[in-house]
Amino acid sequence: MKASDVIEFLQANPEFFDKNSTLLTDLTVTHPNNGQAISLTERQLIALRDRIAQLEDKFAELLAFGEENDGISEKVHRLGLSLLEAEDFESIRQAIYVHLQEDFAVPHVAFRVWNSVLSRSGPEFLAVGEEVRFFTGDLNQPYCGVPTLREVSNWFGPAGKLIRSVSLVPLRRDEQTFGLLALGSEDPERFYAEMGTLYVTRIGEMVSCALRRQLG
Repeated sequence: MKASDVIEFLQANPEFFDKNSTLLTDLTVTHPNNGQAISLTERQLIALRDRIAQLEDKFAELLAFGEENDGISEKVHRLGLSLLEAEDFESIRQAIYVHLQEDFAVPHVAFRVWNSVLSRSGPEFLAVGEEVRFFTGDLNQPYCGVPTLREVSNWFGPAGKLIRSVSLVPLRRDEQTFGLLALGSEDPERFYAEMGTLYVTRIGEMVSCALRRQLG
């Protein structure tokens, strides 16, 4: 008789052990950890404990993930409030840099705007090359990964040569792209291609809305 025959028989006759309950204690199998002979009942208890431990680990992982998301949501909320309270461009600029660098612990932050009705002094209004404009216009969602645009890396100043990962978030008015928010890190794992972009997308939308209000 093959093992598959035994399995098929037990599946077709679930009452078998009810009628032959002594087998649960008389038959022995090998303990999964120490190799000692134990009853089928003991083996099942071990399997159940292992399963419970796995579920507890999974629950703890989900709980930690939820707490992390709650923390990020709170930071996004604080940034949103600061942008709402900002009454001029300088206040918006400060809110962007302070919250992203201090609250989100992003070491390097820069942004550029173009096609603005108002022209202002400051690095945010320096000319941007066509490569960056085309790249930004083609983004359907924020880009996360290794830096590929030297011009954007230069926005970070001397630290640009040390940047190993970036998140590039398009700034848009309706369907019209008018700027780019760049986040950079020396850690190659800080921004990676497979990471979720929900929160950086929301940040980009809030920053876009605040800038539109000031720049026209």
